[in-house]
This record gives sequence, structure tokens and C-alpha cells, in this order.
Amino acid sequence: MLMVISPAKTLDYTSVVDVKEYTEPAYTKHSEQLIKQLKKLSVQEVASLMSISDKLAALNVARFAEWTPNFNQDNARQAILAFKGDVYTGLAVEDFTQKDFAFAQQHLRILSGLYGILRPLDLMQPYRLEMGTKFANSKGKNLYEFWGNEITQWLNKAIAEQGDKVLLNLASNEYFKSVKPNLLDADIIDVDFKDFKSGQYKIISFYAKKARGMMARYVIKNQLKTIDQVKAFDCEGYYFSEKHSSDQKLVFLRDEQ
Repeated sequence: MLMVISPAKTLDYTSVVDVKEYTEPAYTKHSEQLIKQLKKLSVQEVASLMSISDKLAALNVARFAEWTPNFNQDNARQAILAFKGDVYTGLAVEDFTQKDFAFAQQHLRILSGLYGILRPLDLMQPYRLEMGTKFANSKGKNLYEFWGNEITQWLNKAIAEQGDKVLLNLASNEYFKSVKPNLLDADIIDVDFKDFKSGQYKIISFYAKKARGMMARYVIKNQLKTIDQVKAFDCEGYYFSEKHSSDQKLVFLRDEQ
């Protein structure tokens, strides 16, 4: 079973980490193509493109300028340690053992607007480039056109190594749109997390993001191999609802926090 998750806007390159193992991202040639085009943008153009403040735009213009195809632990950090956000709060890698990192490295992939796909221990230089950004580039009018079938092909390669052809989709719609389901050689299992509010169960973004990370953590910590095992997920009050689920979608409900 292979899992996919989204990246995060918030990054952490300052806290002390003691994870020595790392790998290099596999598709930096593609990242380098994007960086060359991003470097041409002014602060104002980046601010407009990404709908962010001038201060944040200036930070990312500086990041693009400093980006280099030579990755090391001085200019980069392992992706699973660099991203900070709701998903990664749920993932809570602070207590991961070497065994946990090894399992995650094989069974988890992070979708990325700049890097395409990252393994957890792939070194990543800081950036901001959301997959839904309408950045006109050498391959099309947005990042979906830039990546084309590439991400799907890379996922197929990783799925083939799992031996069971199951993809557990814990990514947001924005990022999973970069995957071509009709070309994916796997059964895609989507997951919804719903909280009871105002008399009905609904997806609440903050809680759902964190729950995706918690589920990835649950799979990694328990080294799960099947979807039936995933259905036993019961973190922070969530429980599997067979009534609301289907063969292609698992639904987990929570009655109260």
C-alpha cells in the first residue's frame, strides 16, 4: 500500500533535528526547469501570482534565487521534517523511530508543486509553489500541465514496488488533481473525515487535514499492509462508518471533540 499526502505552506528549517539519514529527490531536473522560470519573476509578480503579501513574496523570490540543484544538509532538510502544518501536526514525526522512517520512506509520498513527488527523507530546499498556482511555464498554462503524466508514472513505479496495487489517497483535491487516475495502475482508496456539527456530519478542513496526517502516522506506526487494517483507525475519536463508505471511499466519523 502506498499513501500520498499534500505538502504544507509553513516550513521549519530552524529547529534542531537529529535524523541523519537522507536521500536526494529523484526529479530535480524538472524542479530546476521551474526554478529557472520562477527566477524571472519580480516580487510584485510573485505576490500577484500567489496572492500573498509583498513580504512573503520577497521571501520566496529570495528562495528561488538561492535554490541550487546541489542538495546537502546545509541548504536543505528532509521533507517530512521541513513541512509544518495541520497534516504534519497529525503525522507527528517527532517520536518516529528509525524503523518508522524506513517504513514511511517506502510507503509514503508527498506531492509537490515544485518537486513533483518527494519521499519522506528526500532533502528539500525551502520553497512555496502550490500545485494549483496558475503559473504559465514552458509546458503549459499551469503546474498541472507542466507535470502532465510524470507524477502518475512515478507513482506507478512506487506502487509496483509495493506489490499490492493499492493507493491510499490522503492528499487534498488540489494536489491529487496532478494524478491521472485512468493511467494509474492501482486501486485508489479515498478517505473522508467528518465531524458532527450543527446536526450533521461534515468535513471541517482543519480537523480533516490533521486527521489525514494521523492516519498516515497510524499506518506507519503499525506498519499496516491492507485497507481492512486501515478501517481500524480510531485516533482522537474517529471511527470507521461502513454505512457511509464504499469500496472506493472510506468514511470516518467523529461525534464530538
